[in-house]
Amino acid sequence: MRTLSIKIDDALHRRLSIRALGANLTMSEFVRPLIEEAAYPGNRYVHSSQDELLSIAIQTFALLAALATESSPQVADRGMADARNLLRERGLLDPAKDPMAPAGRVDVDREDEQ
Repeated sequence: MRTLSIKIDDALHRRLSIRALGANLTMSEFVRPLIEEAAYPGNRYVHSSQDELLSIAIQTFALLAALATESSPQVADRGMADARNLLRERGLLDPAKDPMAPAGRVDVDREDEQ
């Protein structure tokens, strides 16, 4: 098992130590599940300091998608397929849980690339 060293301020260390002690766990045992949840969030979103930027990006994307759908449904479909591919490549979208990619489906305009 690997070791991870992080720097935290004294007040945070004190609060974590108290919580770990109250749970009758070592600091590592107490913090490890939190780190695992951040690495493998399951169906939950792990909040970060980038949440505000992310929410702006999502709103902008939603507006652009609505405009693209009105002017050209094919462009919107291609953009959504590209976005899903990028999310899958980065591990942010599980293909098995993607409602837009049922088994055997090939993304729009991708037949010639495969």
